[in-house]
Amino acid sequence: MINSGSSSVKYKLFDTDGLTRLQAGKIERIGEPGSGVPDHEAALTRVAEETSLDTRELTAVGHRIVHGGAVFTEPVLIDDEVFKQLCDITSLAPLHNPANLAGIEVARRLRPDVPQVAVFDTAFHATMPAASRTYAIDAALAERYGVRRYGFHGTSTAYVWRVAREVMGKPDARGIVLHLGNGASATATRGGHCVDTSMGMTPLEGLVMGTRSGDVDPAMIFHLIRAGMSPDEVESMLEHRAGLLGLCGDNDMRTVIERAQAGDAAATLAYEVYCHRLRKYIGAYYALLGRVDGIVFTGGVGENSAQVRRTVLSGLGALGVRLDPLRNAAADGARVVSTEDSAVTVLVVPTDEELEIARETSALVERTFSG
Repeated sequence: MINSGSSSVKYKLFDTDGLTRLQAGKIERIGEPGSGVPDHEAALTRVAEETSLDTRELTAVGHRIVHGGAVFTEPVLIDDEVFKQLCDITSLAPLHNPANLAGIEVARRLRPDVPQVAVFDTAFHATMPAASRTYAIDAALAERYGVRRYGFHGTSTAYVWRVAREVMGKPDARGIVLHLGNGASATATRGGHCVDTSMGMTPLEGLVMGTRSGDVDPAMIFHLIRAGMSPDEVESMLEHRAGLLGLCGDNDMRTVIERAQAGDAAATLAYEVYCHRLRKYIGAYYALLGRVDGIVFTGGVGENSAQVRRTVLSGLGALGVRLDPLRNAAADGARVVSTEDSAVTVLVVPTDEELEIARETSALVERTFSG
């Protein structure tokens, strides 16, 4: 599995028999002076040296692609035509997809004999109904430019929600998955399908994040432009200097909590805004689903911050949520943190996007070539 970023390449090697992880690593500072890794080809060459990428035992390479647009709604074998289509939609994710494609290009050149599979962060959300994915703007304009809600964190959500349903013993469960890291999203699910999700056309929409604003009034953007900021400056601010960082100067939730506990007013407000937005989305998704069997926390904050879980779920007793203080304070893998009499099972499930990519890659290759 290869996750190629703009300045790094993460990789994991799995045994297809049981999808056991054999090796993992990361090549960083690609293109930076003195790094010894001038480009993605050098990075992938190093990956080949460190793994079995150049052996006959390799059966497939799975690639994480952030944005599949409206074209790609499930994993796909990469050929020249697919690669061209991926290049055509890079404008939907200009910060991520070009780096993903660089990894694909080099891996295909190094191992043209091995199936290469693209797995999309947006794919899980392809089941959103039209009412969830459609923005209320000029329909012809939206069609022309691909303006719609796509959703992200889909690979993580698919993995986490499958594990949660197994733990609950409810394959058709309805639930809310909260992926809380530096990027954050909430997803309403029914069975194995997405009903709605907080991120939209880009990962900027929705929850308050480490450096991203989440939901804002669109007119605010025009106001700032008329006040003298350029469109690029406004976009950069919303992406990189907003969220927790914009509110209090720190994007690490651990530091924000420490400061808030010490009486820092800015950190306290940042924490309250973050949790308020989360609780609001949970309530909205309750209304959409009609019934909630499980609420799942994952991601760096979701998995590790008992305080965030406690704050976000406080006041939801009327909806049947009962958090167990001792279970919530524990830290031991996938687990239930709600009480036995809670009408809603609250779970913490560590995400494993790489394992999900390996699983989907292996399944597609087996379906395609087993005959």
